[in-house]
Amino acid sequence: MRNQIAKVGVLFALLPLWAAVAQADPLLDDADWLRTMAFAAHETNYSGVFVYQAGGRVETSRITHVVDEHGEHERLQGLDGQRREVIRNNDQVWLQLGDKKVHFEQQRPRRAFPALLPEQIQSLKENYNVIQQEEDRVADYHAHTLLLQPKDTLRYTRKMWAHSESGLLLKAAVLDERGKVIEQYAFTQLQIGGEIECKWAVPSAEDAARLARRKHLSPLPNNNLANVSSGWQVDGVPPGFKKILEMSRNMRDKKFPVVHIVYSDGLAALSVFVERATDADGYSAGLKSQGAVHIYSRLSGDHLVTVVGELPPRAVIQVADSVRYAGDKDE
Repeated sequence: MRNQIAKVGVLFALLPLWAAVAQADPLLDDADWLRTMAFAAHETNYSGVFVYQAGGRVETSRITHVVDEHGEHERLQGLDGQRREVIRNNDQVWLQLGDKKVHFEQQRPRRAFPALLPEQIQSLKENYNVIQQEEDRVADYHAHTLLLQPKDTLRYTRKMWAHSESGLLLKAAVLDERGKVIEQYAFTQLQIGGEIECKWAVPSAEDAARLARRKHLSPLPNNNLANVSSGWQVDGVPPGFKKILEMSRNMRDKKFPVVHIVYSDGLAALSVFVERATDADGYSAGLKSQGAVHIYSRLSGDHLVTVVGELPPRAVIQVADSVRYAGDKDE
């Protein structure tokens, strides 16, 4: 009898160790898991509150995401300060800031938490080492943790916590070279699956048009954006970044169109803006920072070059210093 009690005692003593080993079971394939994470943000029904932190800045938002036979619907509400709300029905987007509302058709979906990963995972593995880390809990859900460590010093390290069943991203942090958190998104409350209220979702393009008329939403003018080959060349883009967009934008407070060139390595984004210096009244050259985003401006002849990137400061400066006019390719 004493031996039986001793055996039971040993089994109970080993339970925490067994649980830790079971939870730390490594993922079979990094690429497959990253792909699951990328699609989960678009294919999973969820509703929750997340917090964004960068330096002394803290913002709280509520997000609701529903997928049905009509497509993908999403509602993002800012819970602090001025009213901010974005409702997306596939590529149709409604934005409200305070009392101002605008409706527009999204040309390219912008990645935002929790949909931070691209569907094409290969580019990530070309530029980042994927390292499986500890098991954890976020918003009371069990999470697998991955570290995306750049293969050069021109990018930031990313750490991601994903729901172990669905793959939905629960938490994401950007780390500097010392491992310090620069910015972070994290769910604090979350419901995955089940009954999610979605009366705000617009089921069809016809219903979307009726809603726009009822709410007096106005579309952006079609000539606001124009795809171009501007003749501006950027030589210092870090390896692995690919140009995904080059356009000319007519902006309300500018006399001349602004050239906008966008690059991405699949995770980090980089934008180059070129405008006439005469349009840039009151500009200040130099570096500005907000979380993981750095902005650097400099004069290039009679133009102002501004680079905005989710990259370390020296990478953003390197890109800005390399921008030059190589001739009008449309001529």
